[in-house]
Amino acid sequence: MKFCRSSAKVFSKAALSVKVWVKDLQNTYIIVMVTTANKQEAENIPQCLLKEQLIACANITGPVSSLFHWAGKLEKAEEYLVIMKSRKDLFEKLMETVKALHSYEVPEIIALPIVEGSKAYLDWLDSCLL
Repeated sequence: MKFCRSSAKVFSKAALSVKVWVKDLQNTYIIVMVTTANKQEAENIPQCLLKEQLIACANITGPVSSLFHWAGKLEKAEEYLVIMKSRKDLFEKLMETVKALHSYEVPEIIALPIVEGSKAYLDWLDSCLL
């Protein structure tokens, strides 16, 4: 089978449209990670965020061992990790809500982009959010 220039143009356009879709996806959906001091706090924070429709779901794992610098010392703590799915446009409000509910002076609240996902899952995620 011969490869012709017209096929290359079609392929290039298709690749470009996929690239644009992935870029848009990266700027839309996020995974937010928050560590907490205990399981009760790890459950309370996402329950409030779910009620406000700032997250679609949360996973809680722990206890996890955390090592970090704090007040000039190397610290070790047993924490719980909360992994939440949301959209980038909701991050500011989500972060402010977490800060208000969190026991730490400086809680970990970080967001990572979702670069790929099944359409059905992302549609469901959207249906759960503001």
